Amino acid sequence: MPKKVDHDARRREIADALLGLATTEGLESVSLRHVAAAAGVSMGLVQHYFHTKDEMLEFALQHHAQRREQRIVARLSAAGRPPSVREIVRTVLVEVLPLDEVRRSAYLAGVAFFIRALREPRMAAVLAEGGPKVHGYFAEQLRIARAAGQLADGVDVRQEAVLLWSILDAQAISVVLGERSADEAVATIDYYLDRLFVA
Repeated sequence: MPKKVDHDARRREIADALLGLATTEGLESVSLRHVAAAAGVSMGLVQHYFHTKDEMLEFALQHHAQRREQRIVARLSAAGRPPSVREIVRTVLVEVLPLDEVRRSAYLAGVAFFIRALREPRMAAVLAEGGPKVHGYFAEQLRIARAAGQLADGVDVRQEAVLLWSILDAQAISVVLGERSADEAVATIDYYLDRLFVA
């Protein structure tokens, strides 16, 4: 019997190899050949699934986002009860912070994509779509909290959504550079959330 190949799994394996290289080496010098070697597969197999480097990069970026989303869902589900809006927002923010090796690698891979976007308009366009989606997600969560009476008075949900992501970005950079500890970064996130949400 011929072996059945899970093509989606194979694409994800190749994407994981690319993300590993992005974390350690960046993306500028990474080629299909490098990714094939890191994935332990042939160059021809990589080209079978991804015809160009850009196609592979875009798939890897989507895969990167999906893995993060899966980790967030797993953390929220672990409580065994429906989470509050504050818990949802905090979990999303803390998952992006480089607090352990998995999250640090994920953050650095994201930085590698950002650096590539500075020189590559196609990647810049893909990344530029993400910001409004993130801001929109946070704004929607804050609207839900407001409707439930869980949001402090006078909060502009659209502005706060932007500020939440901006604060997170600043804290993540500080942790990676060693300016602040993981505990300090989380404490800053909690301090800000305490100002947004009522007990």
